[in-house]
Amino acid sequence: MIRGYISDIKREFSQYTIRKFRSDILAGVTVATVALPLALAFGIGAGADAAAGLITAIIAGIVIGGLSGASFQISGPTGAMTAILVSLVYKYQLPGMFATCFIAGVIICLAGIFKLGKLIGFIPAPVIIGFTSGIAVVIAFGQINNFFGVHMEGETTLEKVLSIRTVGFNVDVKAMLIGILVVALMLIWPKKWSRIVPGSLVAIGLALLGNILFGFNVAEVGAIPKTFLPEVRLTFSSIAENYQNYSNYIVPALSIAALGMIESLLCGATGSRMKNEKFSPGRELVAQGIGNMIIPFFGGVPATAAIARTSVGIKSGGVTRLVSVIHAVVLASFMLLLGDIMSHIPLSALAGVLMVTAWRMNEWKEIQFIFKHRLMSAIAKFLVTMLVTIFFDLTIAIVAGVVFSIALFVMKCADIEITVEKVNKERLLERNVYLPEEVGDMTVVYLSGPLFFGTIEKIRNAVMIQGHMDLLILSMRGVPIVDTSGLRALQDLYDELTRDKVVIMLSGVQNKVRQMMDKSGLTMELGEENFFWSTDLAISAYISQSA
Repeated sequence: MIRGYISDIKREFSQYTIRKFRSDILAGVTVATVALPLALAFGIGAGADAAAGLITAIIAGIVIGGLSGASFQISGPTGAMTAILVSLVYKYQLPGMFATCFIAGVIICLAGIFKLGKLIGFIPAPVIIGFTSGIAVVIAFGQINNFFGVHMEGETTLEKVLSIRTVGFNVDVKAMLIGILVVALMLIWPKKWSRIVPGSLVAIGLALLGNILFGFNVAEVGAIPKTFLPEVRLTFSSIAENYQNYSNYIVPALSIAALGMIESLLCGATGSRMKNEKFSPGRELVAQGIGNMIIPFFGGVPATAAIARTSVGIKSGGVTRLVSVIHAVVLASFMLLLGDIMSHIPLSALAGVLMVTAWRMNEWKEIQFIFKHRLMSAIAKFLVTMLVTIFFDLTIAIVAGVVFSIALFVMKCADIEITVEKVNKERLLERNVYLPEEVGDMTVVYLSGPLFFGTIEKIRNAVMIQGHMDLLILSMRGVPIVDTSGLRALQDLYDELTRDKVVIMLSGVQNKVRQMMDKSGLTMELGEENFFWSTDLAISAYISQSA
């Protein structure tokens, strides 16, 4: 992995010129203008403060960006992560969040070392879409207090809504109008102008200017420390003092790690296509892990690769990973030089930014696709994951979605298709097949699907409902697997039918199924002579035996 990193760095900076450096600077500045309002908003949205968001973006830009699995990845605080963090901060306060971030970093780093990132590919797309949509709702509800200037209490979305009955919903009109104007400006801001300056930055700038000039008397961001070592942060002494509480942080740390890996790898895949550059998932996860282990010691929140910032960097002509570093330096300049001014940004303005971000987080094209085409299993996975994310603990949402998807998959795979046909003797005569009078009624049962305890009863019912028969042929070319329970049930069916003097033959048995039958002794019980390559051969053999 280290050799691969060194090799990529050499290739990335080979023939690096002043012109390329100028492109990296311009792209870095452009990314910083996009990242600034988001960093401020996500820091507060996560339950920390604006400084935490800025510090996260700065440290992530330098550390994770410098070690990244590709030249284009730009990391920082993200909207999806805030939904998990706000609940975590509510339950364990900031020290608990810092400790959880550190543990999540260790998990992500180990996942990269052992190349476990591939496991993310097994999470169904509807589950990821549903989780993202659920998080968007959680983010939006989490900003209602700041947006409307109210005070809803509770950890979960449902608790916050129910708390209105006790605390009321007394809107601060000024705060609400600021939030609405920010949302409106961001929605109508032309995309072509966003290439120069993002609408979110303009909206927050106007809200800040208005608050400074007219004194709206609304809740503000508050003081932004001009230091990278704030008073509240993770320290080695705090780790030693609170080690007994670390068992409480494991589950949320796993959720943060899973979300961080999903976002970072999806961002890497997207950026790889955009820039036509190879992406190293393992090295990216190691970089994310190292970054998230370092960030809490500076008072930051967990970071992941961000598609919005990464795509802006690529579209702005970024050449190397210096884009990420330069964007971090620009953010640090804003923090150290303009911190006093930014402290007067209305919280409702940042809430408006997060509201729009939550709306844009939804993958509307994919949602429209699965609903338009009525893909019922995908819709079910989407809705289950989204509802669990909204109304229950986010830490179990992805697990619930995956478990539900597995259940649907098993149910679908477990279903066996059964087609029963009576052999038409008249049609055989038309084909000049000799039929002795002794030939009785012949029935063929075509099976397609696994043969196990969950399907054998369905087969038995389909056979028994046919009434009288002298020959039963089980066409098993479509049966890929059979388990012990299925073999046992097939044995019982054979015993029951042979008592009624029904001849049983099997056709098209696949090798794996035949091996199971051989091991269980069922082949010997049925008789080697009753296994045939095709149904036609089985019918011909029965006719010959009857003659």
